[in-house]
Amino acid sequence: MELVLNRADYLQVGVTSQKTMKLLPASKHKATQKVVIGDHDGVVMCFGMKKGEAVAVFKTLPGQKIARLELGGVLNTPQERIFIAAGSEIRGFTKRGKQFLSFETNLTESIKAMHISGSDLFLSASYIYNHYCDCKDQHYYLCGDKINDVICLPVERLPRIVPILACQDRMLRVLQVAVICIFIILHILGILCIDSFDIVGDGVKDLLVGRDDGMVEVYSFDNAKEPLLRFDQSDVPIDLLDVDKNSAVVSFSNCDSEVTKLCIFSCRSELEHLQYKVLQERENYQQCSQLSKAKSVVPSFSINDKFTLNKDDASYTLILEVQTAIDNVLIQSNDNFLLATYRCQANTTRLELKIRSIEGQYGTLQAYVTPRIQPKTCQVRQYHIKPLSLHQRTHSIDHDRPMNTLTLTGQFSFAEIHSWVVFCLPEVPEKPPVKCVTLYFQNTFLDTQLESIYRKGEGVFKSDNISTISILKDVLSKEATKRKINLNITYEINEVSVKHTLKLIHPKLEYQLLLAKKVQLIDALKELQVHEGNTDFLIPEYRSILEEADHLQEEYKKQPAHLERLYGMITDLFIDKFKFKGTNVKSKVPLLLEILDSYDQNALIAFFDAA
Repeated sequence: MELVLNRADYLQVGVTSQKTMKLLPASKHKATQKVVIGDHDGVVMCFGMKKGEAVAVFKTLPGQKIARLELGGVLNTPQERIFIAAGSEIRGFTKRGKQFLSFETNLTESIKAMHISGSDLFLSASYIYNHYCDCKDQHYYLCGDKINDVICLPVERLPRIVPILACQDRMLRVLQVAVICIFIILHILGILCIDSFDIVGDGVKDLLVGRDDGMVEVYSFDNAKEPLLRFDQSDVPIDLLDVDKNSAVVSFSNCDSEVTKLCIFSCRSELEHLQYKVLQERENYQQCSQLSKAKSVVPSFSINDKFTLNKDDASYTLILEVQTAIDNVLIQSNDNFLLATYRCQANTTRLELKIRSIEGQYGTLQAYVTPRIQPKTCQVRQYHIKPLSLHQRTHSIDHDRPMNTLTLTGQFSFAEIHSWVVFCLPEVPEKPPVKCVTLYFQNTFLDTQLESIYRKGEGVFKSDNISTISILKDVLSKEATKRKINLNITYEINEVSVKHTLKLIHPKLEYQLLLAKKVQLIDALKELQVHEGNTDFLIPEYRSILEEADHLQEEYKKQPAHLERLYGMITDLFIDKFKFKGTNVKSKVPLLLEILDSYDQNALIAFFDAA
C-alpha cells in the first residue's frame, strides 16, 4: 500500500448508533475541525484538538437515546448547526452548545433516519416518511417495507425536492411530492458510509469507504480505469473518524510519528489513572453492598446487536457490541441443539460469530451476554431462526425453471396468511403492504428460487426445490392448526425439478469432495518431498497441492461441516420427493450415503429415479 496512516485514540464514549458523529466545518482556513458525537445516554459532546489532546467544547446532560445526528444550516453557507433525533423529538444546537430548537414531531414511532437541507427536514421511522419545512408538516408516505435511511438530492441543483428512501428490500424509492416515481435495485455491499476527501494531498479527491465490520478503505482515482486501493485497515472506526469497536474516538492521519508517540504516551497515562480510579470505586461499591441496610443495585449496560444472513457463504453473522468489556457470551438454541460459551480476552467489547442454520429446523437463538462488571449481571438477546432461514428477498426469478406448486385455500384473512409468511421467511415486512402481494426469494446456498403470491383466502407458492415446498406445507399447516383454521392443500410436483436441484448441488459437492481428498494427500506428499529433497518427480497436480497446502488446509478448517450440510440437503430432497408420493424411504438413506461417499453425479441421479 502506498498510503501509510497512523492511528490516534482521542477519548472513550458510550454506545452509539450509526451516523451519530460528524466533523464540523473549519472556521478558518487550515484550522483543526471539531467533532460532535451523540450516544445512547442522550449526551451530545463536541470536542476539538489542542496540543494532541481532546478538549471538550461542550457536553449536554443525559437524555433519550440519540438515533441520528446531522449538520445543517442556511443553504450555500457552512453547515455548522447540529441536529439530533431522539425518540420522536428533534433538537438543534449551535456549534457552541446552545440549544435553539426543540421540535416534537408527534410521530407514533421513534425516528430512525434524518436528513437536513436548509429549512427542510426529512425524517423516517420504521415504515413512515415525513417531510417538514420550518417545522410544519408538508408530506408523508407509508412505505411497503422497512425504511433504513433517507436522503434528498441537492435542492440547489434541482427545480424540485427529490427525497430518496433506502429500504430493507434492497430498493431505493425515489419520491416526488408523496408519490413513488422510480424503483431502483440496490444490492447490499456491507457498506455503512462513503465519502470523498483528498487524504493523499495530490489535489484529487480520494474515495473513503467505511464498512459495517469496522474496515476502512481508501481508493484513489489516478489514470487507471478502476479505483486503486491505497489503504485498508480492519478494527478501525467508520468515516476515518468515528466510534470504533471499543467505543473509542480515534483518527487516522499521515502526520509525524513523534506527534503520535506523544498522543499515545498521554493516553496511556490517562488510562492508568482511570484504571486506578475504577479499582477504588469498585472496592467502595463492594463494601457498601455488603452492609446490612444497603441494597445492591443491578448495573445496566447497553448492547448493540445485529443478526444478518450473509449471501456469500449462506451463514448468519451475530455481532454483539457492549459499552464495557465482555466477560463471556453463551449461545443457545432450541433444545440445546446449539450450546456454546465464548470467553473473551480482556478489553473485548465486540464479538462477531458465524452461525449456520438448517432449513426446516427453526426456533429461537438466544445470546446471554455477561460483561466484566460487578456485581455480575447478564442480558439476553433473542433472534428468530425462520423455517426457510437461508432464503433472501430478490427482485426477480427465472420463470423457465421446473417449478413445484403448493396451493392453500381456506377461510383466512390476508393479515393471517401474511403473518404465516413472515413466520416462515426472512426479510418480509411485518405489516401487510397491500391486499395482494408477490414476493420472490432465492436460497443463498443452493440458488434455488421461491415465488410467493397470496391474498385473502388463497396462497400459491412455487419453487424449483421440492424440499422448500415440503417445509412450507408442514409449517403453514401447523400454523393454521394453531388458529383452528381449516386449509385445503393441493400440490403439483414436477419430477424434472429433482434432477435440476441435484445439478445445482453438483459443483458444490464435487468441490468439497475434491478439497477433502487434496487435504488428505498433503502429509504424504510432504514426507515424499523431505525424502527426495525436491518435488521435481511429482506430477503437476501433486506439486500444485504442495504449493497451495497452507491455503487448502485453511479453507478446509473454515468449512468443517460443509460436506455434511450438502449430504443433509440431498437426503432431505430424497425423502421429500417420495413423501409427496406417499412413500416412506428413510430405510434407503444408508444406501444413499454410500453412493455419496463414492460420489458420481449420474449414479446419484439414477438412484433417485430407481428408488
